[in-house]
Amino acid sequence: MKLALQIFLSIGKRLLFTIPVMWAVVTLVFILIHLVPGDPVVMFLGDNARPEDVRRLRHIHGLDLPLTEQYRRLWIGARANQPKVEGVEDKSRGLLRGDFGLTFGGKSVTQELIQRYPMTLKLACAAMLVAILVAIPLGVLSAVKRGTWIDSSVSVISLGGIALPNFVLGPIAILIFAVWLRWFPVSGSGGIEYLVLPAFTLGLAMSAILTRLVRSSVLEELGEDYVRTARAKGLPERTVLFKHVLKNGMIPVVTIIGLQFGVVLTGAIITETIFSVPGVGELTVRAINEREYQQVQANLLAIALTYVLVNTVTDMLYRLLDPRIKVA
Repeated sequence: MKLALQIFLSIGKRLLFTIPVMWAVVTLVFILIHLVPGDPVVMFLGDNARPEDVRRLRHIHGLDLPLTEQYRRLWIGARANQPKVEGVEDKSRGLLRGDFGLTFGGKSVTQELIQRYPMTLKLACAAMLVAILVAIPLGVLSAVKRGTWIDSSVSVISLGGIALPNFVLGPIAILIFAVWLRWFPVSGSGGIEYLVLPAFTLGLAMSAILTRLVRSSVLEELGEDYVRTARAKGLPERTVLFKHVLKNGMIPVVTIIGLQFGVVLTGAIITETIFSVPGVGELTVRAINEREYQQVQANLLAIALTYVLVNTVTDMLYRLLDPRIKVA
């Protein structure tokens, strides 16, 4: 009961810490996106748009307000001393009201995000699974075979995975496995076959990092006294390795996995664009190109919130892996 209360209070404390983080993310995105040159309304309507149509659309989205008022409206949603336009519903929107507003095309930003987000999470989780399934066996094998040609080969593979960015590996994977061999679809979404190439592309770089970390963690644990004691008791090497060494060596690996999840989410922006995956990443790129302020802010806020929540869960896993670690 006491442990459960400690865990509950710890989770509550960490969730409270997310409030200033989310505020900073939204504020920074708001500032940066308004520094990008170009008029979003003119870009949406075209250069031949009538001036009255431009003014009308600017008023609907509050772009005719000063930046300070736009920022206040971003959070609270209420308009201050704004004249109404005939035929336009003057609805209050804002993050604190749970409404991200509308796109220039009149679509709900929240609905667009909800429709795309499951695909991005599915891709991120698949990429994480690929990274873990590749990294743990290779890392353990490299540590056990330290100094042999197997260790050297794993090191070369890891360096190659780190050196190849998504925008290079993605087209190569499409060319080989989709165009030449025709094993997988080139792009789009559907069954699990559509996830294989994007997940492989996204997960390879992280698997390379995790492989090196698993190797160093296992090597460190193999030199501990409890390993020598276990071997002296006559325990099989497999039991020593997988029941004791790997469990203790996973603590720093879990930390990196939690941190790398944010890298996977941001990397999904490029990967989804390459493979035309209808997720938040592809939507974000399109929204940036079209200067859809509200959509960009909503997407990046959702990604940042997911990253924070995943790191909170990672902190809780420490307790399960090593009871000696106190829940702060």
